[in-house]
Amino acid sequence: MKVALVGNQNSGKTTLFNLLTGSHQKIGNWAGVTIEKKEGKIRTTDCDIIDLPGLYSLNPYTQEEVISYDYLLHEDVDLILNIIDATQLERSLYLTTQLLELNIPLVIALNMKDLADTRGIKIDYDLISEKLNTTIVSISALKKTGILDLINVIKKNKFKDNKYSHIYDHDFEDVLNEVVAEIDGNHQRFVAIKMIEGDERFDDGVTASIDQKRQALKKTYNRELDQIVTDERYRYIELLRDDAVKSYKTHRSWTDRIDDILLNKYLSLPIFAVIMFGIYYLAAGPFGSMTVDWISGLIEQFSGWLSMRLDGWGASPWSHSLVIDGVVAGVGAVLNFVPQLIILFTLISVLETTGYMARIAFFLDRVFQKVGLSGKSLIPFIIGSGCSVPAIMSARTISDETEKRMTIMLTPFIPCSAKLPIITLFAGYFFSDRTGLISASLYFFAITVIILSAFIMKKFIFKGKVSNFIMELPNYKVPHVRYVFRDVYLKVKAFMTQAGTIILLASIVIWFLLSFSLSFEYGVSPDQSILSYIGRVFSWIFYPFLGDLSWAASVSAIQGLVAKEQVVSSMAIIANFSSEVDTGILIFNSQVFQFFTPASAYAFMVFNLFSAPCFGSIGAMKKELGLTSSMFKAVLFQTGMAWVLATLVYQISTLIGVLL
Repeated sequence: MKVALVGNQNSGKTTLFNLLTGSHQKIGNWAGVTIEKKEGKIRTTDCDIIDLPGLYSLNPYTQEEVISYDYLLHEDVDLILNIIDATQLERSLYLTTQLLELNIPLVIALNMKDLADTRGIKIDYDLISEKLNTTIVSISALKKTGILDLINVIKKNKFKDNKYSHIYDHDFEDVLNEVVAEIDGNHQRFVAIKMIEGDERFDDGVTASIDQKRQALKKTYNRELDQIVTDERYRYIELLRDDAVKSYKTHRSWTDRIDDILLNKYLSLPIFAVIMFGIYYLAAGPFGSMTVDWISGLIEQFSGWLSMRLDGWGASPWSHSLVIDGVVAGVGAVLNFVPQLIILFTLISVLETTGYMARIAFFLDRVFQKVGLSGKSLIPFIIGSGCSVPAIMSARTISDETEKRMTIMLTPFIPCSAKLPIITLFAGYFFSDRTGLISASLYFFAITVIILSAFIMKKFIFKGKVSNFIMELPNYKVPHVRYVFRDVYLKVKAFMTQAGTIILLASIVIWFLLSFSLSFEYGVSPDQSILSYIGRVFSWIFYPFLGDLSWAASVSAIQGLVAKEQVVSSMAIIANFSSEVDTGILIFNSQVFQFFTPASAYAFMVFNLFSAPCFGSIGAMKKELGLTSSMFKAVLFQTGMAWVLATLVYQISTLIGVLL
């Protein structure tokens, strides 16, 4: 049996999927798109279950909604498992009434019944089951109750066949049945409704007879056809609600009370600023710095132990140098910052699971509207704090093409996890007494630059009307430790995987270029290496914000195009070769990086924050923008903006003595 899991966003769908499948699940991509596809086996059964992207109705607009729509209509689905939120019954039932029009059996998983009871919402679920002629199983995905009952219903086929009850008035039903009679194929009732609504996807099947019936309906109701269907659905849902909801204790929920503060007209932005400052202070401040020192000490001990082992095994000088000075120094320099990433990912995940991130999108919408964006753009920006690749891809949910292109170009400006090692390294050394403040300032600097860039782009490049932003604000929830842990684990795993592949390969390349001269002589001075000559070619580009023709800093910055983490890795390898003291010495104590001042350090962070992202993100931009020329324009815009901002920061701060 193939089961399709369908439901609104924030209804607990993903939580239910994880409970039903346990470890029997796999992740992939839908054919032709990069949107995540989840499927698995329901525990103790042979049933395959597919977690379809969340949607509110079968009137698809976004890429995710189209995927769910196409799957239900064109795939062989044996059962629809429709999860609905008991606290948002009217909203949830709109989709349910559409799903019941498909020729597919349906079981309703009524989630959050306990929360509805707590709020004084008393619902007669048996009556709803009778009226809709479908099977309802009450569950709590968060508390893991009712899950075995739901599995048992699916496993033993103990559900109704869904002999659909009429929800429209008699005049409409009569015409609808006449249209159904003229349709061949599957899902006749659903297709008939779509034809009556005037859905262009079904125009080919509209005969003269069906069109005549549509026009008659329009005259009878004196309204647009799609509006007739919508009104009739809500009329039926309201009648069902009036019959099924026996009592309702009106009181203001904790969500309402908290929103009075967090969504306050005057307090929302200051509170957001304090929260984000706190996150970066904890991740990159004194506590985060302590974790870096601890990991650094462990890696240094490992490096010393491995060095002795290699000597004992009789390793050649070049192989010893490759392993210790190349691989361990390069990869280890990035792994130092894993604890800080764990702190950052954990705090961001907590904000997401509590429901606060949705509020950020809501109250920043009015700011973004003024510069040509909307609250929709904030979702990619939030995802971008983890990684720019999925953030850029998530911009496809923005229906307005202009707004989507602007969002794709601006999303890499957000400090992602790969940029945190750069920020922490420089802020921790040059601003040790205010590391958290400096780190947080770059985050707010990024938001400011995004807003200003969007304003300029909208004013002179992309002109048009800003799209409307409609978003459901979920109820506040206490973060579930298991799901926060899983989210953080997956993000850290992705970071470690990159450190073990791209950074490993790049570290070996850097070691090779640093170990050999142009005549391929091994063991030369770093100043005579192949890498130094490459760096000298580009050093003049970086001089305006570094204040020095540094080949070492130049090649490290260029390495950021491969992976932003590689900036720190490259600096560690170069410093290791250039230092006259033992391995593990601070990068900035080496001769090649001693030129850095607080002003040039901050400017260097700014450049790496806003310059073109890694190759993976550039590839994602090309895919989403559609044209290679558009991708190159985005890369030039980002890198040009980074150079200008870094130069301004360095020159102005040097001129007036700020940061010095």
